[in-house]
Amino acid sequence: MSPARDPRTARALLIAFAVVSVAHLLAIVFQVPLLRTCTKPLLMPLLAAWVWASARPAAPKLLIPALLFGAGGDILLQVGGTAGFLAGMGSFAVGHACYVTMFVKLGALADRRRTALIAVGYLVVWATLITLLLPDLDAGMRIPMACYSLLLASTALTSGRIDWRAGVGGALFLLSDTLIATDIAHWKHLPMHSFLIMLTYIVGQYLLTTGTLRRTDAAPVAAATAAAV
Repeated sequence: MSPARDPRTARALLIAFAVVSVAHLLAIVFQVPLLRTCTKPLLMPLLAAWVWASARPAAPKLLIPALLFGAGGDILLQVGGTAGFLAGMGSFAVGHACYVTMFVKLGALADRRRTALIAVGYLVVWATLITLLLPDLDAGMRIPMACYSLLLASTALTSGRIDWRAGVGGALFLLSDTLIATDIAHWKHLPMHSFLIMLTYIVGQYLLTTGTLRRTDAAPVAAATAAAV
């Protein structure tokens, strides 16, 4: 049996993702830099490998690339410096473009009126955050941050239109990167700031993934039920 179709392999990879996630979060709490550095690049590849091993025929082709570009962003952000940060942001941006394209294909814009109303809410949130953050950012960071955050808000919007679980994931991803932005702007840190960034990021990516799979898993069942009626 091919590993791609072996449920035991999929289960092992999901457990590995959970273990590495917990190890990474504990490394932040207990300030173990080496463990933190080693575990972060493994997070999204393990989640992507789980999607692959699950062998869902209806799984969108862009889901794994979205996760892997997230992994690229994780790695590049660890390089440090402005160049590393911008490169990492660029990798995440490609991942978000994959997400938005995928969610639109899954019908995120089917109810255009309701989507437009929700979009107004996210646009207000985005405009408020940018207005508050931009004065405290370096000049070279302002346009990239504004463009990236708009793309991130688009992921949050479209994810919520295909599945509530994915929508929560998109909102958590937005929160995670907002916390990063406040760090870049040198705002006062929340308690456990770095822990909250990674917790919302990890849970956000997991919910985006599982919400998407739940939506695509349900589609063939719904079609078969409709055909049988």
